Amino acid sequence: MKALIFPGQGSQFLGMGSDIYNSNPVAKELFEKANEILGFRITDIMFNGTEEELKQTKVTQPAIFLDSVIRAIIAGDELKADMVAGHSLGEFSALVVNGCLSFEDGLRLVAKRAMAMQKACELNPSTMAAVLNLADDVIENICKEISDSGHVVVAANYNCPGQLVISGSIEGINIACEKMKAAGAKRALVLPVGGAFHSPLMEPARVELEAAINATTFNQPICPVYQNVTAYAVSNPEDIKKNLILQLTAPVKWTQTVVQMIEDGATHFTEVGPGKVLQGLVKKVNQTMETVSA
Repeated sequence: MKALIFPGQGSQFLGMGSDIYNSNPVAKELFEKANEILGFRITDIMFNGTEEELKQTKVTQPAIFLDSVIRAIIAGDELKADMVAGHSLGEFSALVVNGCLSFEDGLRLVAKRAMAMQKACELNPSTMAAVLNLADDVIENICKEISDSGHVVVAANYNCPGQLVISGSIEGINIACEKMKAAGAKRALVLPVGGAFHSPLMEPARVELEAAINATTFNQPICPVYQNVTAYAVSNPEDIKKNLILQLTAPVKWTQTVVQMIEDGATHFTEVGPGKVLQGLVKKVNQTMETVSA
């Protein structure tokens, strides 16, 4: 069985999407439609901007979404799949490709999400850190201990065995990194991100996004989406909406998602969008899986 997987924030690079914009008229038309919807020429930044411009959350998230979704649209039946999933932001790409959201509605939600997250970051200065080669339960216990002492620190991204990202207040993350290293982590490294994504500090963004999601039409998908919040296959539009709302403050269960997709029959994983991050994570979950880029 074939699975399509879609990357999240961090996979962007300058020039992304320019190959299909310049070679495919349908892609060009969709990119130009996106420029109109967003109210600025995101293609100028994607193709010819600076690293700093591309790193802005309001640019990064729609840029990755557009690169992923437009590649899937122009590939058509070549990318027909039995199941889809996306890492954080990538879940919105997955929901357009499986027919649950229209291209336009998906882009509007991603733009709203990016702006809401940016505002939440400015409201509560916060950060994330990657912890390598330490058992999940040890990381979770250290996070709980620090949270109980008054700081916000939670497990945020279960990326693959041996790689878990934590999220929280700047002071809490700094304390956590020292404790993780003392507990035997190979590395505990603060990441260059704008805030504590997938933590309770994103609650203001969750409230804002909830209103936008509830005002958007979600259709019956053509294949199930494995959502970050549950790691299970979901096909009911109302359940998809509920999980999408919870996603901003809940952890990304990527390891568990890949395990479940394999248990449900996935044998081929195609990453659609910029970079190859997710292919590497799939291989770390199960090295026998076939992984390719679209």
